[in-house]
Amino acid sequence: MSDYRIQGATGEWEVVIGLEVHAQVTSNAKLFSGAATAFGAEPNTQVSLVDAAMPGMLPVPNRECIRQAVRTGMAIDAQINKWSRFDRKNYFYADLPQGYQISQLYHPLVGEGAIDISLDEKNPDASGKRIGVERIHVEQDAGKLMHDQHPTRSYVDLNRSGVALMEIVSKPDMASPAEAGAYLRKLRSILRYVGSCDGNMEEGSMRADVNVSVRKPGDPLGTRTETKNVNSVRFVMAVVEQEARRQVDVIEDGGRIVQETRLYDPDRNETRSMRSKEDAHDYRYFPDPDLLPLELDEAFLAECRESLPELPDAKRARYEGLGVTPYHAAVLTAEVETARWFDALLDAGAKAAPAANWLTSELFGALNRLGKGLEESPVSPTQAAELLGLIADGTVSGTLAKQVFEIMLETGQGAGAIVEERGLKQTSDTGAIEKVIADVMAANPNQLEQYRGGKEALFGFFVGQTMKAMGGKANPGVVNELLKKALG
Repeated sequence: MSDYRIQGATGEWEVVIGLEVHAQVTSNAKLFSGAATAFGAEPNTQVSLVDAAMPGMLPVPNRECIRQAVRTGMAIDAQINKWSRFDRKNYFYADLPQGYQISQLYHPLVGEGAIDISLDEKNPDASGKRIGVERIHVEQDAGKLMHDQHPTRSYVDLNRSGVALMEIVSKPDMASPAEAGAYLRKLRSILRYVGSCDGNMEEGSMRADVNVSVRKPGDPLGTRTETKNVNSVRFVMAVVEQEARRQVDVIEDGGRIVQETRLYDPDRNETRSMRSKEDAHDYRYFPDPDLLPLELDEAFLAECRESLPELPDAKRARYEGLGVTPYHAAVLTAEVETARWFDALLDAGAKAAPAANWLTSELFGALNRLGKGLEESPVSPTQAAELLGLIADGTVSGTLAKQVFEIMLETGQGAGAIVEERGLKQTSDTGAIEKVIADVMAANPNQLEQYRGGKEALFGFFVGQTMKAMGGKANPGVVNELLKKALG
């Protein structure tokens, strides 16, 4: 799918990319406690005794967090493990009260799955690639260190401590910044459709660790580095590009790549070394003695499966089956809010193909001009369907529809009421149109002579003058037909 290469002094280099995405599970409570998970609360106001690791406090798994992770696995057609287990990952850090993180190394909740991506919206099927997902495991988040509150001290906010995360680990199947970006966008879209994560990277509810290595074509995999906690699609793509270039330069200068953890500095657009990369044995993983293994029964799995919505790929295929172009179908399904708005438009009676064209051009253009999102649209799907119906049945022309739409945006009125009140109906009265055509021909003798002398491009001039004289209310089809007769 991708022919991306790094050009070095010794020839071309391939890039190999894997992403470990941490997605905060949509849940009102944390993974092992009843503490709240709302974003932006005052520091240390959402901390239970379990989250603070007070002696004797035992974790209890949150059923909703497990359900959301299972539903996510099902959405990427992954293996769901009926038996899974929690492990302790042991390390010391100031924002980790327990001195260990409860995670799943050896027996994750979700096994192998896949995500289909595309680099070309205009032809998504021809540019497709399948990216493997190795596993999804559930784990608890750490707290947050705050370094900007005091000149010589750091503070700890434990509001995030114990929040449920899904770690979604891809296989090293991506080979360019564009593929990494497409994968992250598609994964975010699926999570938002499912409702298992809000995908808000700015608030930290979804972030990626970016694994990058380089090799000469045909060689074994090279040593990888891991750039931690990258919080936007654009930054993930930048990390791949910058880190791949850095590694090629190091190798070609006679050095070697060290397996390490790195940090991305967006201001300088570079990655910096943080620490050497630990292996699993460095964390002394062992089964958490306070938690029994998770055992899922068929009834629970059936409930999860039945709760899944129509997912992006299935929705795109359905739209294309209704006559929507592949490009428009890809645009409409990229974000769940857009797909829901379009579905509401169809439910209100609009025809799929013209509705898709109108939504992606007229409505998106107007909202962009107003600086509003789709959820803030002054025009509802029902109102939009009414306008599209008036275009379809010939009540208004395309030109008049634009005028009506602008009034709808300003006033919130329905299209039918605007057309009636302001006399904006399209006319097909042949007598009235013929009279205007005669007047236009009489007023433009030079253009008439040139047209009849063979300059057929002037036909558009006469159409425009006729429509202008009738205030845009003439039926364009009737105007064209009558003009052809009148001009001979």
